[in-house]
Amino acid sequence: MQKPGPEKLARPASEPVQPRQLKRREGTRPDEKLALILETEPSEDYALLDSGNGQKLEQYGPYRIVRPEGQAIWLPACDQAEWAKADAVFTGNTDEEGIGRWHFPRQPLGETWPMAYDGIPFLGRFTSFRHVGVFPEQAAHWATMDHLIRNAGRPVRVLNLFGYTGVASLVAARAGAEVTHVDASKKAILWARENQEMAGLSAKPIRWICDDATKFVAREERRDSRYDIILLDPPAYGRGPNGEIWQLFDNLPEIVDLCRSILTPKPLAVVLTAYSIRASFFAIHELMRDAFTGLGGRVESGELILRERSAGRALSTSLFSRWVAQ
Repeated sequence: MQKPGPEKLARPASEPVQPRQLKRREGTRPDEKLALILETEPSEDYALLDSGNGQKLEQYGPYRIVRPEGQAIWLPACDQAEWAKADAVFTGNTDEEGIGRWHFPRQPLGETWPMAYDGIPFLGRFTSFRHVGVFPEQAAHWATMDHLIRNAGRPVRVLNLFGYTGVASLVAARAGAEVTHVDASKKAILWARENQEMAGLSAKPIRWICDDATKFVAREERRDSRYDIILLDPPAYGRGPNGEIWQLFDNLPEIVDLCRSILTPKPLAVVLTAYSIRASFFAIHELMRDAFTGLGGRVESGELILRERSAGRALSTSLFSRWVAQ
């Protein structure tokens, strides 16, 4: 069957899941570098203005936004007057979908607003689960990916799993890669397509796939489809479009093993980010070193952090582990 072009939204039919039998790989484990702290500093597009008392005050484009942040166990550095300038506050005190879980203390706001990353415009959106469509700490990974693509000296294929609203896919496409973007949420895929049009990148080769990530990668393995860069940004828990259940600690080893199997003969990188899990980065670090045994390269692991503008404190947002070719 011919693969859908960038103008189509593909959604495969349901299929039974066959458990993958994982086998220990032979050879030398990759070199390692840890603990690596990748930092996102304040910019015109995004800034962590202040944090404390279980909340964070952020600047997303034109708006100041207050959201919960469990790790901000310290006191705010800014006075209450600065926090009172917020345009939107996530309350989560209703069961409504979308914008209904937000409070707008200054004036009513629409559901979406324009944002940008490194000159790529996209839509921010007030969602019912407190996110706004972008995880700015991922900018460190995006910059690395952009560099790898532009300096590869050959065509590069990128697979973005759990791709959400597609900012990483747009960064890769702008740099010159052929991109396949996979997410289980049809809403997220449609949002990503909006972002592609807004960014003026509609002519770039991006396939938008609404599918369960593990099933998709297993099919790509059977099709002998290969990628140079793979991004994985899985949730701790989630559901696929046909009710498939994702549990990170149960399912991550299988999908990482599958990703190893669909790399090109000269791959560039595999980047894994893990949010909201009770584990050290050593857990995913050792998993990645085992998975890429015999392939050479290096596994780099640590944390993604946001640097606060008010007091310069570091707010850790997620763990990561990435294999890079040397």
